[in-house]
Amino acid sequence: MPTQLTPHFTLEELCKTSTGIANKPTAIQIKRLTQLAKHILEPIRAKFGAFTPNSAFRNFKVNKAVGGSPSSQHTRGEAVDITHPKVSPKELATWIKNNLQYDQLILEDGWVHVSYNMRGENLDIIKGKVKEASF
Repeated sequence: MPTQLTPHFTLEELCKTSTGIANKPTAIQIKRLTQLAKHILEPIRAKFGAFTPNSAFRNFKVNKAVGGSPSSQHTRGEAVDITHPKVSPKELATWIKNNLQYDQLILEDGWVHVSYNMRGENLDIIKGKVKEASF
């Protein structure tokens, strides 16, 4: 039976991986994933409709297998990569920038990386370069 973190997102979908490596979060990582779903994923769903996140939690082995940064917020349960079937990555990133509280927002080629934690600062990155967001 799936573990609902919020009305529309489950723990299992936020921990899925195609690597074949077990990817089980700790209690604190589950708490962070719940906050990520509540403050980032649910508002995106409310605005644009249903979607499935590409990648959220990654333990260190999964993160290494997919080529993630060793300091990735994915390993803490604080980040998610998103594509949405109804909006472009640029439109999605712009809406997040203008409407949500986030920690880091990266517009990549083909998807949006967004993280949430309690630091309360916004960092916008386009293709790996920190700058004033122009998207």
